[in-house]
Amino acid sequence: MDEEGLSWDEAWEVTTQTFAYTNHTIMQEALEKWSYDLVKRLNPRILMIIEEVNRRFTEGHDNHELAIISDGMVHMSKLAIVGSFSVNGVAKLHSDIIKKHTFRPFYELTPEKFNNKTNGITHRRWLLNANPGLSRIITDKIGDGWIKHPEQLEQLMAFIDDDAFLNELHDVKVKNKKHLKEVIYHKTGIEVDENSIFDVQIKRLHEYKRQLLNVFHIIYLYHAIKQNPSTDIQKRTFIFGAKAAPGYKRAKEIIRLIHAVANVINHDEDVNDRIKVVFLENYNVSLAEDIIPAAEISEQISTASMEASGTGNMKMMMNGAVTLGTLDGANVEIDELVGRDHTIIFGLSSDEVIDYQNNGGYRAREIYQSDVRIKKVMDQLNDDTYTHGKSFNDLYYHLLKDNDPYFILKDFDSYVDAQERAVALYRDQRRWNQMSLVNIAKSGHFSSDRTINDYNRDIWKLK
Repeated sequence: MDEEGLSWDEAWEVTTQTFAYTNHTIMQEALEKWSYDLVKRLNPRILMIIEEVNRRFTEGHDNHELAIISDGMVHMSKLAIVGSFSVNGVAKLHSDIIKKHTFRPFYELTPEKFNNKTNGITHRRWLLNANPGLSRIITDKIGDGWIKHPEQLEQLMAFIDDDAFLNELHDVKVKNKKHLKEVIYHKTGIEVDENSIFDVQIKRLHEYKRQLLNVFHIIYLYHAIKQNPSTDIQKRTFIFGAKAAPGYKRAKEIIRLIHAVANVINHDEDVNDRIKVVFLENYNVSLAEDIIPAAEISEQISTASMEASGTGNMKMMMNGAVTLGTLDGANVEIDELVGRDHTIIFGLSSDEVIDYQNNGGYRAREIYQSDVRIKKVMDQLNDDTYTHGKSFNDLYYHLLKDNDPYFILKDFDSYVDAQERAVALYRDQRRWNQMSLVNIAKSGHFSSDRTINDYNRDIWKLK
């Protein structure tokens, strides 16, 4: 209006035909809200326009949830919805949650605006480039058409009972594990065994992604060994890679705990190298290209309903790892594509989590007091087992006083069971290789080629 001399109606028409809003998270801290007074002081003209957008949009509506400006704040996600012709989430479950919960009043007002575009990954980087050994045996079997048409990976299903190919698949994985073994030793000085299960959790360090649940299970396994040093435990290497936001104190406490647990377990003669714990510092894409081809268990254990999509789950699936996870984000679609026989699913559903959040009824302290495994794990956050004089009080009291907001204690039993199922499956190496093959074959759906085509067909409409 100011620079081009358009009327309000003309300018609004241009704006709402130009912008589409992709929501990448429903986490409240990421749905930006700006102080009304701050915006007024920094950019009064912009605030005038936002106020008029708000006035026109809410005219005739008495639903407070629709207001772009409320409680002294400017709600940027609401402004984005109102000013866009399309609103999408980045996985089916995420898009459903946006419609049913996060932005429900807006969806009920303009349902035609809302759609889903499941994230994708570039298979030419994460398979062709990052895993040349696997790419070669795939091309030997089905030709190189998959490089431009990733849906052709589905042709690998024809070899599900081909023992020679399954063995080739296994050999490639072992070779990639040997490479990662060298990377780990070079970066950390920790010696790992390529014949152990490589159990991998690589993603941003955030409480909802529940690295803490993973660590609690590792501590639980360690207890089992200490109680009976001759117990039969499958050799496992637990690999973490993560960065925490600079001011996120609790996330950094979790990193400190992982290091503390690793330091004890990796040097205990009773363990006898049956468990190794590795935290790879400075996690980045280049390091991920070393880790992902070697991953066998893909830890996707976020609190159901909180992960918008995830793409690490897709990258590890594409490289033959089996997803051990909750029905959250794109895990739901992975599970649907490969079938429940080829994933390891556990934990609360998104509906159950949302019901607890909205209606209460969850009491973490009761689980702490009734489950001796959890009590033992948590009590050791404060004794000298891992603390070396500096306890993990913050984590301990947060779970009890704040009622375990990410349902770590609630899902612990189910997670332990899932880990035991994973071990049982892995010990049948042929079965595991078949699971790996199915995951690779079905992963073409998650190529960004498909995602980009979906956006273009429904939103961008470029010729």
